[in-house]
Amino acid sequence: MPTDSPTITLVGHCRPDVFALTAAIRGYIPKATVTSINSNDQMTDPTDLYLINRILDGDFPTESGIELISNLPENAPPAILVTNIEQHAQAALQAGAKPGFGKADSRTPKAQQALLNALNMEISS
Repeated sequence: MPTDSPTITLVGHCRPDVFALTAAIRGYIPKATVTSINSNDQMTDPTDLYLINRILDGDFPTESGIELISNLPENAPPAILVTNIEQHAQAALQAGAKPGFGKADSRTPKAQQALLNALNMEISS
């Protein structure tokens, strides 16, 4: 896994959220490559981390980000569910996701820590 330039894939997010999440991620991990996908066919593209929307926007076999996480293959990259709803965040953890954050928290230390933890990275000084 790259030490300071991971690839983070936003899964099933609308354009305004892609813009906001990309800006937040680059604030925490300046060398990150942030991509966005809206199709299940693109889930095989190389990445280091999936940030999956709670309700998927695009062409997926389900609308549920939690269900998508539970159906990821065992060797898939780690996934975070992006949700502000605590019960959905807990369900995502039970489905195999890493601890995440909600869109409302995307520019907070909680989001930064969730991203760095999921990527096994340290905060750089």
